[in-house]
Amino acid sequence: MSEPPHTRRGRLTRLVLAAALLASLALGPAACADNSADPVTVTVAAVDFMHGIEALVDDFEKDHPHIKVNLVFLPENSLRARVPKDIASEASHYDIVAIGPYEAPIWASRGWLTRLDPYAARGDYDRQDFIPTVRESLSYNGGQYAMPYYAESSFLMYREDLFAQAGLTMPEHPTWQQIARLAARLHDPGHDVAGICLRGGAGWGNLLMPLNMVILTFGGRWYDENWNPRLTSPETRRAVRFYVDLVRRYGQPRASEAVPADCLRTMSQGRAAMWYDSTALAGRLEDTQHSRVAGRIGYAPAPVRRTDSAGWLWAWSLAIPVTAKDRDAAWEFVSWATSKDYLRLYGERLGWVRVPPGSRLSTYELPEYRKAGHAFVAPTLDALAAVNPRRPGTHPQPWTGVSYVGIPEYAALGNRVSAEISAAIAGRQSVDEALAKSQLFARDVVEGAGYRD
Repeated sequence: MSEPPHTRRGRLTRLVLAAALLASLALGPAACADNSADPVTVTVAAVDFMHGIEALVDDFEKDHPHIKVNLVFLPENSLRARVPKDIASEASHYDIVAIGPYEAPIWASRGWLTRLDPYAARGDYDRQDFIPTVRESLSYNGGQYAMPYYAESSFLMYREDLFAQAGLTMPEHPTWQQIARLAARLHDPGHDVAGICLRGGAGWGNLLMPLNMVILTFGGRWYDENWNPRLTSPETRRAVRFYVDLVRRYGQPRASEAVPADCLRTMSQGRAAMWYDSTALAGRLEDTQHSRVAGRIGYAPAPVRRTDSAGWLWAWSLAIPVTAKDRDAAWEFVSWATSKDYLRLYGERLGWVRVPPGSRLSTYELPEYRKAGHAFVAPTLDALAAVNPRRPGTHPQPWTGVSYVGIPEYAALGNRVSAEISAAIAGRQSVDEALAKSQLFARDVVEGAGYRD
């Protein structure tokens, strides 16, 4: 006997429902991941200078609801101490880390970092839009291991109004001897105005950034081509004495403790006539909401003595450790925070004069940015174009890099040497005493690591 039609339809319905139930069980959580799964948390070890990203991260999370961003801002010295330990120990606290041209090739050679150019080839990220010297500084063996958030060289910032009042003119291409004479004329402690502001606080990324530029342009160096230390050579000694004497005589109070933020505050409050430092800080000086001297600043190339140029090269950049919990999610954030769209969003939301500079060529084509930064846009590009990372001084060097020695041991060595020279600025010892100790530190490093074998 055949089944009634309604019975057959009922059995068919039950079979279809059963099959659907089995299929949903087989798919498990993936079937509804887009709607119910917890978002991936991406933890970023950022340097203090990146604080603007905090105001914009909600935009990223809105467009990427599957990713939650945990920003951890650290002072420069703390960041440099904490991050390598985290990666080397595989503690995996950070999915994205802020590094620069010093760390990128060294950490890549150790296998600590994820190669990013294959990720960057997707979509319209446009890695070729990065300023070439900056992009190359973050590369190793043909691969790029970090993407620049902003990049910098260095130049001289000076008060045009004070120069005019004193009847002085900034040379088109100043020498350090000319800057010393100008600082002597403009130094006015009675009115709380220093002739020049310079970094003096210990730290290889602090005092040694400008001081190494002085050493190189004076003909000095850390090591010769055979890794013999040269910190007590006549040229290096002359350069360090010049720097220490300049800041002691015509610099800001408590110069031996000064970090970039101190000089920025001093200059923006009108308490210094000149300041030699990062090109990335010009936007802060021109920000009318935070600077009393906005619109009154001139920009000149980094002072020289025996070289044609003397600017450093640095780029605070975002890298993904191989220990990152979710590299794809990490890349989504890195690509957003270093993109053309991010830089435009930054200008529209936080002010064009404050846009992170020096990374993308296209930024310098934006009419809004060129108008806001008209005083420093061209000098910044000129400074970055003049950098020669392979031979920044008068001698060949057995490493690639500007304002640092490109070896793993330099971080600790630079901190020790900078502490000795900072003590000389404070008057606790002579320059000769500081350099004699530093020469021994530098010799111990190359002998212990076998660089001269």
